[in-house]
Amino acid sequence: MTTETTQLASLWDDAKAANMSEPEKLLYRSNLLGSDKRVTNYGGGNTSAKVFQADPLSGEEVEVLWVKGSGGDVGSIKMDGFSTLYMDKLRALKGKYRGVEFEDEMVGYLPHCTFNLNPRAASIDTPLHAYVPKAHVDHMHPDAIIAIAATKDSKAMTKEIFGDDIGWLPWKKPGYELGLWLEKFCLENPDAKGVVLESHGLFTWDDDAKTCYELTLEIINKAIAYFEEKTADVPAFGGAVHESLETKARREVAAKLMPAIRGFVSGQQHMVGNFVDSDAVLEFVNAKDMPALAALGTSCPDHFLRTKICPLVVDFDPAKNNIDEVLEGLEAQIAKYREGYAAYYDRCKHDDSPALRDPNAVVYLIPGVGMITFAKDRATARISGEFYVNAINVMRGASAVSEYCGLPEQEAFDIEYWLLEEAKLQRMPKPKSLAGQVALVTGGAGGIGSATAERYLSEGACVMLADINEDSLKATYDNLTSRYGKDVVRTVVMNVTDEDAVAAAYAYTAVEFGGVDILVSNAGIASSAPVEETTLDLWNKNMDILSTGYFLVSREAFKMMRVQDMGGSVVFVASKNGLAASPNAAAYCTAKASEIHLARCLALEGAEAGIRVNVVNPDAVLRGSKIWEGEWLDQRAGTYGTDKEGLEEMYRNRSMLKRSVLPEDIAEAAYFFASDKSAKSTGNIVNVDAGNVQAFTR
Repeated sequence: MTTETTQLASLWDDAKAANMSEPEKLLYRSNLLGSDKRVTNYGGGNTSAKVFQADPLSGEEVEVLWVKGSGGDVGSIKMDGFSTLYMDKLRALKGKYRGVEFEDEMVGYLPHCTFNLNPRAASIDTPLHAYVPKAHVDHMHPDAIIAIAATKDSKAMTKEIFGDDIGWLPWKKPGYELGLWLEKFCLENPDAKGVVLESHGLFTWDDDAKTCYELTLEIINKAIAYFEEKTADVPAFGGAVHESLETKARREVAAKLMPAIRGFVSGQQHMVGNFVDSDAVLEFVNAKDMPALAALGTSCPDHFLRTKICPLVVDFDPAKNNIDEVLEGLEAQIAKYREGYAAYYDRCKHDDSPALRDPNAVVYLIPGVGMITFAKDRATARISGEFYVNAINVMRGASAVSEYCGLPEQEAFDIEYWLLEEAKLQRMPKPKSLAGQVALVTGGAGGIGSATAERYLSEGACVMLADINEDSLKATYDNLTSRYGKDVVRTVVMNVTDEDAVAAAYAYTAVEFGGVDILVSNAGIASSAPVEETTLDLWNKNMDILSTGYFLVSREAFKMMRVQDMGGSVVFVASKNGLAASPNAAAYCTAKASEIHLARCLALEGAEAGIRVNVVNPDAVLRGSKIWEGEWLDQRAGTYGTDKEGLEEMYRNRSMLKRSVLPEDIAEAAYFFASDKSAKSTGNIVNVDAGNVQAFTR
């Protein structure tokens, strides 16, 4: 197997770049480099340009360093993502440097170098760019380069592949000292075009933006070609010892594992999962050398910070498909990992180290199945998985041509528990109220369902939209993802009366997000007919959707919530008609009353497991509601002797508060019952009907 199979092509467009300023060319170059994960991972690496600009006070031309700011991503960065600093002040910092023991204090001086009051914080890598005596500098984390940097003989291999064009520096934690090392290397090797940093990545430089960009690609392509030649006939990771299950079977195993793992690892906060069964992952998890390589951990600091010291290899045997045995032993496996992580912390900690963080694994490798990652939100879980795929690519290349070396344990700890990294974590905003939680919303494409989904998304939840109408689902998905991103929204076409479809929807939710914390049972229909004209089919249709459907989705929610053992919230969207009878709606009113009583029964059963069950009773939510389209609207208008246009006005005027009820009003009540604001409430009903004395609860 090979590390890469294709060469990188230059995407630089001279016509597009012709009228760009140097900072604009830096942005262009950065976005091009970050567009390909073979060049650098998400958030990894950085770029810079030294530009002469007019000082905003003196008007004189001064040299300014433009460099990717702290926490940015070169692929998606905008102009405001770059820090700008006076080069003369950055050079003056050398006079403040007290030695490697004090290098962290140099970060505190960087704000004093800010040009033009730029609020973008400078990153720890700023000196690495400032002191390279070239106008343009790229620092990337290509898998093919890190595969060289992470071998036992990386220095000799760098020389073999690149000759004198690219130098080599031994491992050094990013910081001020490494910036001085790079400057010294450049001054002593003026013809060098870049340098490989052991266990880290690649630096390249030039005085022209386009040339620097194409040089970066050229160096990466040389590494790619090297591995293609050297590894063409070498079995990856010692060859396969397991066979992958079929796709459907892999997802079935993941759907059983993920809620169980999630329950064990969510003690400090709700965690969200991500499942990957790509060819690269399956090749690794099925390989003979996988356990030994996984135990060595990752090499590049960016990989390590996202994936922890090492993954947990789940004791699954695809030949036996021993999932029940694995689930039974999972708690012990996870506990053993925690003990190992705590021991690692105790071995490596310093007197001033931050306290032990979450000791659970981030990455879970399952032979024959794939990889699961858990993190505080879906995007982080996905990105952690992407980083581990980068690590797999590195291990594939390095172990095929030499001996792969992970970061030494103490060095890994010193990065993970770096005080500067801890300060960055402490600056992060407080999590939103539903952060890490997963909601399944039936009738998710309707007015109430989509409004509830949006309310949950605004509070940090992930949402699975379930609906029978595929076209409406797609429109709702497009609307929500355009504002909240694709990581946090999924859709599933589901008929709530189909037992198998309901179970499959929950399995899909487990694979996509890791489990479920909130069920909003909202799917509905409405019918209107005098009792003597109510057919058995009409009666059964109401009962099937509004009673049996609510039972089926609740039963599956209870099953998953009990596996997770984290509690949960079930919210029924019923109706004022479940408490107050209406003329010509016997089937609908009876089915809604059944919903309400089912909720009471479930509240009794779920309490001991921390599963709360509550009801929201809307009335006359006309806007955006699917059930107020077509016959129901005509029938209700006929019942009350008005036309379609007058029906909403009639409902508003009959309410005690004389106000219309909107989908957003129901969503607010559904949020209340899902959040900790109602942590001590179960078996309750909230009427959102603008006031109806007949629906007062008793």
